Parts: sequence; structure tokens; C-alpha cells
Amino acid sequence: MEEFGHEAGFVPAETARDFVDALQRPRRLMIMVQAGAATDAVIDEFAPLLESGDMIVDGGNAHFADTRRRETALRARGIHFVGAGVSGGEEGALDGPSIMVGGSKEAYSSVLGPMFDTISAHVDGEACSTHIGPDGAGHFVKIVHNSVEYADMQLIAEAYDLLRQAGQYSPAEMAEIFRTWNKGRLNSYLIEITAEVLSRMPTPAGRSSTWSPMPPDRRGTGRWTVQTALELASPVTTIAQATFARAASGQPALRTAYRPLPGGMHIPKSRSEAERFTSQVEQALYASKVIAYDQGFTMIQDAALAYGWDIDFAAVAGIWRGGCIIRAAFLDRIRTAHQAAPDLVSLLAEPGFAEEITAAQVPWREVVATAARRGVPAPAFAAALSYYDTLRADRLPAALLQGQRDYFGAHTYRRIDRQGAFHTHWAHPDRPETDV
Repeated sequence: MEEFGHEAGFVPAETARDFVDALQRPRRLMIMVQAGAATDAVIDEFAPLLESGDMIVDGGNAHFADTRRRETALRARGIHFVGAGVSGGEEGALDGPSIMVGGSKEAYSSVLGPMFDTISAHVDGEACSTHIGPDGAGHFVKIVHNSVEYADMQLIAEAYDLLRQAGQYSPAEMAEIFRTWNKGRLNSYLIEITAEVLSRMPTPAGRSSTWSPMPPDRRGTGRWTVQTALELASPVTTIAQATFARAASGQPALRTAYRPLPGGMHIPKSRSEAERFTSQVEQALYASKVIAYDQGFTMIQDAALAYGWDIDFAAVAGIWRGGCIIRAAFLDRIRTAHQAAPDLVSLLAEPGFAEEITAAQVPWREVVATAARRGVPAPAFAAALSYYDTLRADRLPAALLQGQRDYFGAHTYRRIDRQGAFHTHWAHPDRPETDV
């Protein structure tokens, strides 16, 4: 207060009671602390001091299931609990973040909406803040945002690794490649900062960088997303591989055991071959990023169906255009696609994205094949391509899985030519198939 009290109408509070008494009704308390027990502790401290109609806003990276539990408990006491996903990092704190709000629509419309609209980032005069849906919807969308961020960063890292190992580019040369990409369809915050990071990357003799491996992701939104995706049966394979790639980076003993084993070919590329390969990597990176974002929106659709949330997907794409970490130019197109078709099942069902993926799929395959031949790990690129091939396939090998499961566990199977479930008496070839 002595140093900064003159900058605004700050009011000092030495106790929780002092703090609550200093607020105008309806009171709005916004907390941003570590997810889990710390959040519950703050709520338990302040909730008894509040009155009906007051609001507690959790702006941390909370698990959406915890938010749903807290919202139900506090609603019974007449208190609005709002789970607000906030993305933007240090830059967002100064220039405005993207805010994904869940909880009471009443609280958002009457009080919180105008406040969040004011402090959020703005793109083309529009606030990057919106009410996502009830209870944990806001924090769920924030979890998905962070997981798309995981995938986006991993894909960019794999592109860097391929350019480094197969293209033999220096960090300074790669910085220029990423700057060029940022002027086109890959324009995004993460591509922009990648160029800046590469331009300043320390490179001691014989080493690619001085930075240590990524620690395993034992906590956080990536792990939550993979766990929740399994519960929802949502196939976010690229996001999952990005999460597992972080875990693999943080396994030094395991990596040491594998390191002496043989890898792929290391035939140097000529400069013209490297330039052609760079163009292929750009195509693969763009196609894989589209798949990663599409998986994120698919998971939100699956959650909306499971939890009864009515989510405006165009609005989600709109608030991700600014303030947040995954902001990218093509989010404008994603928003437009969902505005034109609110029931859009996939981005690849939109003609423009479908045309681009069609054009990219051959170089995309070449990049994944090059990575395999040279022994360069590209799990997210490969997962994105495999996801594309899985969903475009007329038939999948799951048919054989049905037979295997019926053989060892009598789980039955279905047929394409007849209705119903069936079981074969595999140990008794003379017995007929049973219509279950």
C-alpha cells in the first residue's frame, strides 16, 4: 500500500472478514491458486462469510470435475461458483487473456460478463471472453485448450527436430524458416515465439542446445485430458501422443537403456533436397495442427453430450483468437465454419479444410516416412496421420477384435448382413453360430 496504493483505489484487508466486508454486493471474489486442496481451502475460508447472491470465481487451472462439485455445493448455499479458464501467460496478464467462463449464466450476464469483457483480450473489437456453459464447462474447455497447446507445441518441436536432423539446418536458419511460415497459413503465437526462441538458442560445439529434457507430466491438464478422453471414448490420439512425448523426455534411465540400439539411415540431403523437405514439413505441420485442433473440438462435443452442456463452438473458436497461447490465424476460419454449420461434426467436413488436407496428405506421408527411415521420433506427426487414415477408412480391423473377444470371452460380435449379436462356439466347429 505504501508503494503502490496511490495507483488505484486499493483497499487493504488484514483478514478474510475485512476483505469480504470491503466488497460491494453482490460480492465477487476471484481466486487463482494451485488446483486441488489449496482451492478448496480458500473456498472453505471465505464461503461462510458470504451471503446469498455473492460469487466466487476460480480462475485457476482446476479440474472440471472439481468445479462441478464445488458449484453444486455452493449453489445449495445460494452462492454462485464460477469456474473461469484463463489463458494468456505473462503477456495475457498485461494485455488481456482469453477467458472461458463456466457456471451460472445469471451471474455472468448480470455482473461478470461486463467485467471479463473489459479485462480480456480483444480481436477486431470483440472480447475474447464468453460464457461456455454451466458448472464445469469453462474449466473443461480450458483443459482442452491446454491440451491442444501440448499438441501444437509437440508438432512444432517435431518439425524443428526433422529440419535439424534431416535438413541439417542451424538454429538461425530454422528461425528464418519459422518466421517465413508465420507469414502464411501457419501464422500463430506459437510459431512466432518459436522463431524467436531459435534465434537465441545457445548451441555449444557438438550439441543442439544446452537445455535439459522435459520433466514427466505427472500432473496437470495434459494428463487430465488423456484420462477424461478415455472416459468419454474420445480419440484424441495426437494430444495423447504429445502428452506421452513429454513423459518420455523425462525418463533418463529408460532412454539411456535404449540409446545404444541402432537407428535409421543418415544420408545427407543436398541444399535443394533440404529445401524441398522443408516445404513438405510445412505441409505436414499444417495438416497435423488441423487434426489436433479438430480433436480438441471433438472432445468438447463429446463432453457437451455427456454432461448436457449447450456449447457454442463458434464462440469457443472466437475467444481463442486472442489472448490465449494457441491463438492462430486459422481460428477465424474455424469460427466461420461453425457459424455456417453449428452441427459441424469435424473441421475436415468443411470444404476448405478438406481441400487443404487433401493437398497436404502426400507430403505429410513423406515426412512421416522420412522420420521413420532416419530414426527421428515424430510421434505426434504419425499419430495425426494415423488418425486421419483411421477415420477416412471404409472399414477398420476392429472386426477381427470382435472375433478374438468372442473366442476367449464369449463377448459376442455383430454382423454387417444381419441384425443382432452373435456367438460362435469356437472349440466346437460342429456347433452352429448362436443368435444371442
